[in-house]
Amino acid sequence: MNTQDQYLASYLEVLRSQRQLSQHTLDSYLLDLHELIKLAGSTGLTSLTTHHIRRFAAQMHAGGQNARSIARKLSSWRGFYRWLLEEHDLAANPVEGVRAPKKGKPLPKALGADDAVRLVGHKGADQPTARANRAMFELLYSSGLRVSELASLDVVAVNEPGYSSAGWVDMQEGEVHVTGKGDKQRIVPVGKPALEALQDWLAIRATLVKADPHPLFLSERGTRISVRLIQLRLKAHAQSLDIPANVHPHMLRHSFASHVLQSSGDLRAVQEMLGHSSIAATQVYTSLDFQHLAKIYDQTHPRAKK
Repeated sequence: MNTQDQYLASYLEVLRSQRQLSQHTLDSYLLDLHELIKLAGSTGLTSLTTHHIRRFAAQMHAGGQNARSIARKLSSWRGFYRWLLEEHDLAANPVEGVRAPKKGKPLPKALGADDAVRLVGHKGADQPTARANRAMFELLYSSGLRVSELASLDVVAVNEPGYSSAGWVDMQEGEVHVTGKGDKQRIVPVGKPALEALQDWLAIRATLVKADPHPLFLSERGTRISVRLIQLRLKAHAQSLDIPANVHPHMLRHSFASHVLQSSGDLRAVQEMLGHSSIAATQVYTSLDFQHLAKIYDQTHPRAKK
């Protein structure tokens, strides 16, 4: 047994006897330390520096290992070197101060175009709730609204004492006026299917109003619909169509953004329609677009990995 193997055996015995770790955990530590030895190559463990460890972390990241896995391995290595410092007079712990790459933000989930169209275009029964649902879902996907923005829409712009509309749909111009985060106002186009669904809803909406005449969308009780009720209705509607996703209103916003970007490539236009103050907030959708391109490439290019 060489010196490095002796170090590993002694360290694992300390973990077993003093910390009473399970065999499964000990095996994980051993795998992590063997990977360190492999990365070190001909350089001995006691000769590694912080520069080496940083390079190893970068190599693991470039090789496709996720940030959580790299962080765990760095933690295993750090503990091993702390033990070496105490037992074998090592000069310094080369892992101290080395951090794993930042965890990438998960990409927003978007429906495929076919599922999105099927979801919002399904009419269902010709009842008030079904008409309201279709108008709401079409508008969410047509204009990329936040669900809170949808719920706050009025039938028309209202400027009464003590009341100011947060948003409304201009049926003549085919656009929706929205007040978003930070009270920022924007105007977004509304597609023809959404306008038609809104016309169907508006034809019966007045008969359901109970007290407040302003809200565009109403609950069964005739009051302004809540964000939670919109979420529940959309989820139930998706399940009734066997769409294999946990569909929520923000997913329709993501779908709107990614589908418009895939078709147009105009990131700035998508930023404006979503109401993002910074282009950086919109650039996440370029990742969604790249996923689409990568999938097509992998399926079709003769030199792609199968």
